[in-house]
Amino acid sequence: MTSQTPLPHARIMGVNVSAITMADALHAIEDWIGRKAHHFVCITGVHGVIESQSDPALMAIHEHAGLVTPDGMPLVWMARKLGHRHTERVYGPDLMLQLSALSAQKGYRQYYFGGAPGLADRLRDRLTARFPGLAVAGTFSPPFRPIPADEDEEMVRMINDARPDIVWVGLSTPKQEYWMARHVGRIDAPVMIGVGAAFDFLAGTKRQAPLWMQRNGLEWLFRLVSEPRRLWRRYGKIVPQFMLGAGLQLLREKTAPTATHKRETVSREV
Repeated sequence: MTSQTPLPHARIMGVNVSAITMADALHAIEDWIGRKAHHFVCITGVHGVIESQSDPALMAIHEHAGLVTPDGMPLVWMARKLGHRHTERVYGPDLMLQLSALSAQKGYRQYYFGGAPGLADRLRDRLTARFPGLAVAGTFSPPFRPIPADEDEEMVRMINDARPDIVWVGLSTPKQEYWMARHVGRIDAPVMIGVGAAFDFLAGTKRQAPLWMQRNGLEWLFRLVSEPRRLWRRYGKIVPQFMLGAGLQLLREKTAPTATHKRETVSREV
């Protein structure tokens, strides 16, 4: 697949989700680094799709992203039902691990932006130990408050002075998507990737769901049980909304050809 070949996508409840494999994602990012392009990647699951339903700006951000990877199995299943049968899950922590291994070989420089104080440094220490030769250009944990323009300019200058190839953004959805969209072109790095909780998972501060739960679309349940007070409102909203919205979309997709055929038949008879 060349850089001129558009990647396939599936429109899921209005969100343009890249119907890709992990290899496709790695190839695209390597291409951007080689060409010194400026793109950002949304690692999007059901949460991002549901938030976009009531947030036109977030929907537009997904539309302009270089990639919108299917982070959870429900989006993979939807993409396959919509005709993209080779779609794979491109999960944030897995993408981070594979790109870290590749970066250690190719010399791509990383920058970790986000997380609670000390988390980005812990992530750096864990990943550089796991992937000898991995170059980490810098880390920064921004304050949990609105950032005035002068501080924002200073953060941009700090990141650009470090000369990273990949800026990993761990601010959670939708904050990280807004941040990347505001800074694409201002950050000199070829690619920014919003990975949210991957910082915690790979730094070892939070547990990941067992593989069997990930593969069966039950990661949300594991996270809910792990952090019920923080997440019960989120999942109480997004799980039923996605099931309803996805079900209605598939029903429309199923009935649309039949309706078209009926209209054509009536036209011929008249």
